[in-house]
Amino acid sequence: MPTLERIDAFADELTAIRRDLHAHPEIGFEEVRTSGIVADKLTSWGVEVHRGLGGTGVVGVLKGKGSGGKRIGLRADMDALPMEENTNLAWRSTIPGRFHGCGHDGHTTMLLGTARYLAETRNFDGTVHFIFQPAEEGLGGARAMIKDGLFKQFPCDEIYGLHNAPDMNHGEVGIFPGPAMAAADFFDITIKGYGAHGAMPERSKDPVVIAMSLGQAMQSIVSRNVNPFESAVLSITQIHSGSAYNVIPDDAKLCGTVRCFSEKVRMQIRERMHALAAGMATAFDCEIKVDIRDGFSVLVNQEEHSKAVEDVARTIVGDANVITRAKPKMGSEDFADMLHAVPGAYFWVGQEGSVPVHNPGYYLDDKILPIGASMFARIVETRLPA
Repeated sequence: MPTLERIDAFADELTAIRRDLHAHPEIGFEEVRTSGIVADKLTSWGVEVHRGLGGTGVVGVLKGKGSGGKRIGLRADMDALPMEENTNLAWRSTIPGRFHGCGHDGHTTMLLGTARYLAETRNFDGTVHFIFQPAEEGLGGARAMIKDGLFKQFPCDEIYGLHNAPDMNHGEVGIFPGPAMAAADFFDITIKGYGAHGAMPERSKDPVVIAMSLGQAMQSIVSRNVNPFESAVLSITQIHSGSAYNVIPDDAKLCGTVRCFSEKVRMQIRERMHALAAGMATAFDCEIKVDIRDGFSVLVNQEEHSKAVEDVARTIVGDANVITRAKPKMGSEDFADMLHAVPGAYFWVGQEGSVPVHNPGYYLDDKILPIGASMFARIVETRLPA
């Protein structure tokens, strides 16, 4: 069967909700307006609402027919990115420096569509927990909800999440069993040198030269230390130092991210970063501090639940549009932490347009809203048959 007829019937309303959320983006742990809209919509459809988990998180609870059945969690992220939007859309962001550049407004709307449909039909036996998560974009929203007792208050036997995919064709659904998205560390490396006049570098311990040397050396970690059959990325994304043309500064800072699919490689890269920094500190007679933070875990899809998503996708988008070949992504996703607590799967819904997420010109294809909502709804009806 294609997208669910009842969801198609209110697709225009979903589009209106999504565009309103898009025009009023809120970044991590600031999703006050967004979570309020979510709570109001759920309440209006007869879904039991709980607010405040992880700060601005919302959980809706819906029971189906009968008193048995398992408990399924469905999760959507709500936060926007701290960046400018560069589109000419009529519903573009109205808040400077805030932009739904990853499509979380679409994910939130899809899950709302699922909640409305299931509340109207109740064609399942069990309990559904609709989990609207704050702060996915590197701020630890999933961990915050879990710490606040998400799965103690709302136990789940399995859990599912999704993401839009501009790198796939419209109507395609991708599900990859096993490690599907990389772990991510974020790092800050502070180099304490000794400043001097730009014309007298011999009197300095130049932190800029040290930063360039260390940054170059760190690029050898993946190419010369990590097994070539393992995937890893080390990216320096920020360099901060200096304030004048003729002043060698006292300090410099390197910031960036590390991505990989194994804890062994993760530990190896961390150790090499510390070792290189210590060596550079000795070589240049300076102080170097390395701070590496665990941002995201490896996202691992369970075989059983991946197969369940695959089977549902075949009924929604057709056999030819279901992609199951192994295609792990170096991007990271904090739904991984929920999958560490509860078995489940995370999948992708292809959309029109080739502008990637996190690009100022990105836009979400509203035509995929019924697809995502139908996928979630059919997963519930299939896994919790009435």
